[in-house]
Amino acid sequence: MRTTRSVLVSLFSLVAVGLAAQPAAAQSATAELINGLNADLLYLAVPITVLVEAILIYTVVKYRNAEEASPTRENRRLEITWTVATAVVLLFVGVASYGVMANENVTHTAADEVAPEDDDVVVFAEAYQWGWDMKYPQHGNFSNSNTIVVPEGEDVYIKVTSRDVIHGFHAPELALKQDAMPGSVNVIKTENLERGEYQGYCTEYCGVAHSQMYFTIEVVSQDEYQSFVDENAEN
Repeated sequence: MRTTRSVLVSLFSLVAVGLAAQPAAAQSATAELINGLNADLLYLAVPITVLVEAILIYTVVKYRNAEEASPTRENRRLEITWTVATAVVLLFVGVASYGVMANENVTHTAADEVAPEDDDVVVFAEAYQWGWDMKYPQHGNFSNSNTIVVPEGEDVYIKVTSRDVIHGFHAPELALKQDAMPGSVNVIKTENLERGEYQGYCTEYCGVAHSQMYFTIEVVSQDEYQSFVDENAEN
């Protein structure tokens, strides 16, 4: 019994730590949505895991000395309970996930309009072996090589494509990820970016120099962004 108590204490300590853990500070609206969903699912998954493991450990300890297994009896109340509980859990997961996946900051679709507001920023990110060409179609289509510069607090649309083979655009801290496909354009949309510098990289193996396909996203103030645009648009 002492062993069982120790295991149960450890399990309940695990759930306490899991429920107390807070998601990392969101650097974008996209990251905030995804981190929030992960936290909601964690709050649900940890207690279920502890309950199942506690029942399993209790059963193993209680019947560890049994010479042979005894047949179980039908229990309709128990069957109805776990069926209803499972349905409730799945409903919660479905509703919570739909609320995030239906948001255009997570899954921008072809039907969604690109840059409907005057202050929205559009960046054309073209991958190639083995680098990135970041262009600004709103400002003469100038290129900024492997760096994206965008202003904080504005809606940002990144149109991702590839010049040759399949690549992948991924900025983990901002929770931005999209395939770069030759001959097609996929759009990433996010907003409320926090000022800072974020590293991105290619997520699809694309040849011998795949590991060198890094890029940087710099989120700057409105004034700094305007200076960046003015400086590069003139060249």
